[in-house]
Amino acid sequence: MVTQESRPLTGGFFVDNRTAKKINPMPAMNKKVDAYIAKSADFARPVLQHLRKLVHAACPEVAENIKWSFPCFDYKGPFCSMAAFKGHCSFGFWKTALIPDPKGILSARRDEAMGSLGKITGIHDLPPDKTIIGFIKAAKKLNDEGIKLPARKKAVVKEPLVLPGYFRSALQKNKKATAVFEAFSYSQKKEYLQWVTEAKTETTRLSRLQTAIEWIAEGKIRNWKYQKK
Repeated sequence: MVTQESRPLTGGFFVDNRTAKKINPMPAMNKKVDAYIAKSADFARPVLQHLRKLVHAACPEVAENIKWSFPCFDYKGPFCSMAAFKGHCSFGFWKTALIPDPKGILSARRDEAMGSLGKITGIHDLPPDKTIIGFIKAAKKLNDEGIKLPARKKAVVKEPLVLPGYFRSALQKNKKATAVFEAFSYSQKKEYLQWVTEAKTETTRLSRLQTAIEWIAEGKIRNWKYQKK
């Protein structure tokens, strides 16, 4: 209740005129998130309401919004999110991989479903409130310190190896060589293929091909002479 002794400030803070101190801020609730929760299944509503309450308790400055069709919480950038599906709910952090998880709670659950806490079918599936609040505060600290997720490494696209007819024919004449070659790794196959095909003369190419088939049949890689014994 707002009295003559107190007055609201922008951002939901109240200042007591007698002490001139800030009192706890009012949570910044978003009506779109209210509507999302209201439309969710019966089992999901208490879960979403509980998670929402914990997020605001651990990070009062958080801002709510609907992104990617589900509720997201922002605090100095992407922070965490929650969602309701037909049979379960999910709750996840933007930087799950960087959050301290000594008991392996996050690592054990995040492969079960979208999010960091696996499939949540009710309050009983959630870790203790104290644990969740600890994760939220850790995520908040990461954003406070401006720590970013490491850049993803670009996947290396391997070009398909194309065996010339003469190379394939030579392999087919030696069943053992064929079996060994098929078991070789991509790079091991490529090394033999390049060694043979890059020969400058026909005589050299045929000589290398013959040697290659012999070595392959013996289970040797192209540079077997340089392997540590």
